[in-house]
Amino acid sequence: MSDKKRVLLVDDEPDLIALLKKRFKKEGFDTDVAYDGNEAIEKVAANPPDAIVLDVMMPDKDGYQVCAELKADKKYEDIPILMLTAVADHVTSTRYSHQDGMNLEADDYIPKGPDSTDEIVEAVKRLLAK
Repeated sequence: MSDKKRVLLVDDEPDLIALLKKRFKKEGFDTDVAYDGNEAIEKVAANPPDAIVLDVMMPDKDGYQVCAELKADKKYEDIPILMLTAVADHVTSTRYSHQDGMNLEADDYIPKGPDSTDEIVEAVKRLLAK
């Protein structure tokens, strides 16, 4: 049995998933992937990961809904969740906001950008070290 930590990457952007998979592998992590919220819930139920990197804006079930559902379940409430979003603070024409994410029981929250992969990996490492 491997002692590698496994991270579930949840995002509907295949390019970002590919970058994150490569970066986490370089750091010695195993990864699993889900491309929407419903798939994320299924993957967690089938094989709970050590941590979850969860995008906010996804089709069907968004990241806020996934986070709330997992944190409300005693089986999964202790899995660290890092929320990611590309939503800017000043955007008001969307139903997503940073405050919504902060009101959840997510363990950390990082704005997503093209150069954020290192920051994402470091944040997951911090969460797993707690």
